[in-house]
Amino acid sequence: MAGKSGRTISAQAEQSWKKSLLSWEGMLVFLFFAVNLLCMIISPSYKLTNVLREMPKYLTEVFLLLPMAYVLILGEIDLSVGATVCLSATTACLAGNAGIPFPVVILTGILVGTACGLFNGIAVTLFTELPSMIVTLATMIIFRGIAEITLGSGGSVSLKHNEGFRALAGKIGHIPYVFFAVLFAAVIFIFILNRTSFGRRLYAIGSNRTTSFYSGIHVQKIRLAVYSVTGLMAGISAMFLVSVLYGANTTTGTGFELDAIAMAVFGGISTAGGKGKLTGAMISAFIIICLRIGLGQINMNPQVILVILGTLLILAVMIPELLKNRKRKYV
Repeated sequence: MAGKSGRTISAQAEQSWKKSLLSWEGMLVFLFFAVNLLCMIISPSYKLTNVLREMPKYLTEVFLLLPMAYVLILGEIDLSVGATVCLSATTACLAGNAGIPFPVVILTGILVGTACGLFNGIAVTLFTELPSMIVTLATMIIFRGIAEITLGSGGSVSLKHNEGFRALAGKIGHIPYVFFAVLFAAVIFIFILNRTSFGRRLYAIGSNRTTSFYSGIHVQKIRLAVYSVTGLMAGISAMFLVSVLYGANTTTGTGFELDAIAMAVFGGISTAGGKGKLTGAMISAFIIICLRIGLGQINMNPQVILVILGTLLILAVMIPELLKNRKRKYV
């Protein structure tokens, strides 16, 4: 009996291992190593130290991926995060140039981002008949418009006092502070999504909002909280971005919202809501970052890189659907 029990446990463990290996996250891990191997082959300068040196400007987008995953799991979308980054960065630069102490400058930039997210949350919860895409498209125009009006004809602002931001862009060895900040934030977001009732309610709302409401879930409060946190993370992203750029302009953060959505969807998070894991999205983020750095080091046209990323995104959406159809055929 003991031998049979041991063989059963061993078989179950092997089956579980195979299932995890064949999962979307398992395929992403394999793709991560494949992409890095490809980059090392095509670019002689693709080394760990060089990658870590170029990574900070890309890691700022990962701050947006984390709350964007929550928004997508709700079955919604936020197109204003890039503009929120722009407005937060602009405000922080102007505050820093005005001689305000660095901690207050950081707090100001983050509060501006949080206020933008709160505004989005209030708008989507008050006007429930309007899709979140329309609301955040409008606020994207508003937030970036405010930044453009604030910056005036020059369209940009450079930091005069950048000591604090220079320290924020520091490193421990070869690893930049932003890397540790992203990992810390990721652990918190993954824990909340996987281990708390708030995370379970996010999935429930994304699966069926009406049923969730009649089950006693405070749908609108949760939506408000998610959009507010999205603004908060956009503000944090802006502060690290300023530490890299030492300034801001009217194009700061342009395309960040699309990059965050691409990372999330490529990581297996469904745009229909109620499905996906943040761990997969984090792996996909580093795949895309490494691919961008590697292709950038061989001076590949940025538009070609966008085509490659777009192709990967389409495949990420198509493959699960093809697998589902195949399963239905054999059922």
